[in-house]
Amino acid sequence: MTNLLGEPPETLLPTDPGAAELDSGASPAEVAASHPDSTLAWALLSEDALSQGRDLEGYAFARTAYHRSLDALRRNGWKGHGPVPWAHEPNRGFLRSLAVLATASERFGDEAEAHRCREFLRESSPEAYAALVG
Repeated sequence: MTNLLGEPPETLLPTDPGAAELDSGASPAEVAASHPDSTLAWALLSEDALSQGRDLEGYAFARTAYHRSLDALRRNGWKGHGPVPWAHEPNRGFLRSLAVLATASERFGDEAEAHRCREFLRESSPEAYAALVG
């Protein structure tokens, strides 16, 4: 079906390679070590580090999640913009990476990066923005 508005189609990522292990209770650190391409594991590592005040580690984990996510998006047809729906669970690693990178950037005073990440999140998925940022 052709989209007459010229908007790109939704990008739907495949199942995160570490999702089953995370769902079974494995720690994000274990999953990231065994599946370095698990964007969800890196995002969870970042969230945990930031919650413990380990801002430098949180930023590094968030940046890893973000870049791994961009690679996955491009491999799956994403052209640099367009919807990445929150309702499609495998997209959540990418969407969480944006939210946590915004938080980590803000902690280092990089307001421009924090704003860019939040806007990217809002443009990718308004539902994710509402769930993760508020």
